[in-house]
Amino acid sequence: MTKIAFIGAGSFGFTRGLVRDILTFPLLEDATLSLMDVDAERLEFSRRAVQRIVDQGGYPARVEATMDRVEALNGADAVLCTILAGSVDVWQHDVLIPKKYGIDINVGDTRGVSGIFRALRTIPVMLGIVKDMEKACPDATLLNYTNPMAMLCRAMQRESSIQLTGLCHSVQGTAMMLAKWIGAPYEEITYTCAGINHMAWYLDYKWNGKDAYPLIRKAVEENEEIYNEEQVRNEMFLHFGYYITESSGHNSEYNWWFRKRPDLIERYCTHGTGWNPGVYAYILDEYRKRGDTWKDSIIAWLDDPNALDLKRGHEYAAYIINALQGGEPFKFNGNVPNTGLITNLPEGACVEVPVYADRGGLHSIHVGALPPAVAPLNQITVASEEMAVEAALTGDPTLVFQSVAYDPLTAAMLSLAEIKQMVNEMLAQNAAYLPQFSSLKA
Repeated sequence: MTKIAFIGAGSFGFTRGLVRDILTFPLLEDATLSLMDVDAERLEFSRRAVQRIVDQGGYPARVEATMDRVEALNGADAVLCTILAGSVDVWQHDVLIPKKYGIDINVGDTRGVSGIFRALRTIPVMLGIVKDMEKACPDATLLNYTNPMAMLCRAMQRESSIQLTGLCHSVQGTAMMLAKWIGAPYEEITYTCAGINHMAWYLDYKWNGKDAYPLIRKAVEENEEIYNEEQVRNEMFLHFGYYITESSGHNSEYNWWFRKRPDLIERYCTHGTGWNPGVYAYILDEYRKRGDTWKDSIIAWLDDPNALDLKRGHEYAAYIINALQGGEPFKFNGNVPNTGLITNLPEGACVEVPVYADRGGLHSIHVGALPPAVAPLNQITVASEEMAVEAALTGDPTLVFQSVAYDPLTAAMLSLAEIKQMVNEMLAQNAAYLPQFSSLKA
């Protein structure tokens, strides 16, 4: 029997979707599903959901729930991580403080000043997980879904011997979106995608072996609805020639071009069909209004008398675990150390490249150099994130400042003195969570 541990199992949507997919594989249908979370109420909701899936599917799987991380990890073959370190009471300041300085953030969970501070708080927790794994399940593979993906994986890959990779929806999600735009059946699409998390590039994108980029360009240029669906990413594609992973909301805050002036935000970051009001509005309006109403949809799902749809979805994790346990080998895009895989990004940095999973483990694929038109954005972002990871591991506040200073959007908005003032304010706000950091000298 395979044992699969879910750390952060209170992530209700993630956990139930992953379990649904995992149990569709005959090799995994009798797995022990060990759910762990620090929130007892959320953990119980997820336990009930998983048990409902097991019962309806008639699977011989075993479900257990615990608030003890080591208990969940003991003897595990695979570990899935979907944690969130801190609540809105903590991370709201990752958005609200930069907003005071004129930095308008749309999502704020992966990079830039907001992502850096989320990484500083989360890296110690993630290192605790892999250190527990080294004792409780040293041969297990960790599949991480927690953001900020690149910085978390980089820290763990530096500090632990555990085999691990980070998984993200954006690669297959974008590939499906592009196929839809050109009217291609997704099963007829092949591609090579590489770069860094949320900022990887489709180096080629083919339909039945033929370059489909001309069709994509035609769709973006001639179809207003398609253009408006992803304004930021479509602008980047039209100017640089390669399509980028992850949404326009995320990518608008990863560069210099779209959020540095109100007129640009109005033009590119407001009206398209793919836009949401942004995390700032969410914090101020939606989250504080909803109180305990988040439970309503969960309870409704748990109590719904209708049969569940247990058809397998498209999440990588289930396919990877099946392959690692001896099932069909599986190719995916994962976040792994750069061991010469992308030749114009730093050695050791966390890169997102094609990976094969099989019984022998995870095997990363050499890509070569990224095109000159797109490599610089990855290079400067990696440099900023390498400093952030080093800061998290050493407690050096100067590295925090320098990491933020090289973030493209921050640099477009603020002087170095202003950046230092903002970082000091954020360090002070996070003092209870980041006691290892002192304030920067004026």
